[in-house]
Amino acid sequence: MQANNKLTASLVMASRFENIEVAERTLLDLCGRAGCKADEEYWLLTALREALANAVRHGNRQNPDQVVRVFLTIENSTATIRVEDEGDGFEPANVPDPTTPENLLRPSGRGIFYMRQFMNRVEFGPTPTGGTAVVMARDLDQPDSGRS
Repeated sequence: MQANNKLTASLVMASRFENIEVAERTLLDLCGRAGCKADEEYWLLTALREALANAVRHGNRQNPDQVVRVFLTIENSTATIRVEDEGDGFEPANVPDPTTPENLLRPSGRGIFYMRQFMNRVEFGPTPTGGTAVVMARDLDQPDSGRS
């Protein structure tokens, strides 16, 4: 991690699954400039992908007229990802636990579980416009010495 160097990016994207790749590439660029380790990039990208898929599918109900906002920051050995949708909001405590026997074979419902596994902190809250914001943070290790 570059000492005392704050790297940021923000995106406003139409609520479409194909736009997830744009956010992933942006995060990869930040990780590369910050010197993140390859395994950390993987966990960050996976958490970002899950948050974006949830924002598009569940938050905005795949309405391309609504947007998803993404804010990425890497500072002081911490990566922070904020994803906002324009949906009706939800209560995270009401999402079924995907590890219980009755939910093991369900084809969906694992996104929040994965985010919590891959990140050190995950918080949900309302946006000023009534949608949902998820803020995730991961404490990063020292830079990968194999990178240039």
